[in-house]
Amino acid sequence: MNPNFAYINSFINVSQESFEKLQKISSFKVIEANKPIAKVGDKTSKIYMLVSGLMRVFLSSECGKEFNKNFFMPLCFVGSFTSLIKNEPSKLTYETLTECKVYEIDFNKLVNLCKQDIAISNLYNKIVEHIFIKYEERQLELISMDSKQRYLELRKRIPDIDALIPQYHIASYLSVTPVQLSRIRKKLNLNH
Repeated sequence: MNPNFAYINSFINVSQESFEKLQKISSFKVIEANKPIAKVGDKTSKIYMLVSGLMRVFLSSECGKEFNKNFFMPLCFVGSFTSLIKNEPSKLTYETLTECKVYEIDFNKLVNLCKQDIAISNLYNKIVEHIFIKYEERQLELISMDSKQRYLELRKRIPDIDALIPQYHIASYLSVTPVQLSRIRKKLNLNH
C-alpha cells in the first residue's frame, strides 16, 4: 500500500478515488535545508505533507532573536494554518532544518475539494483536530515539565535530534539558553 495513502487513512478511511483527487492538487518537491516555506508577513496559499526531513516554526523578535515554537518530523502536515484559514499574513516563519521531501498542496483547491467530497471534508476536519491536539500537548509540556523533562520528551520524539540540528535551535525550543542545554546534556551523560 502507498505509505501516503496509509498515512491519510490513519486519520479516517478515504477511498482510492478521493486519494487520487488529493494527489491531483498536490505536487512532490524536494526543498533544501534552511529554506522558508512561509515567512512572517507573507500571505500563503500552501500546506505541506512532510514525508522526510525536519522543519521548524519560529517567531523572530525585533532584535532578531528567534524563538522556536515547534519542530515537525514525518509524517505530518505543516503550514501556516492560521494564516490560511483567516486569509491573513503569517505571524510565524516555517523553515526546513534539513533537506525535506514534501507534497505541496494548494489550500484553496483543498477547500474546494472539501465542498465536493464529504470524505475529503471529513479528512480535513480530522487533520485539523490532530493539529489542535498536538498544539495542546505542546502547551501542556511548556507549563507542566521542567527543561530536562522537555528535552527528554523531545529526544523521545526525535531520537537523533542532537545530530540533526544545531543546539541553539533545540535550546530555543526548550526555552533555555544554549549554556543551560549544555548543562542538561552533561548531567544526562553523567547519569548513563
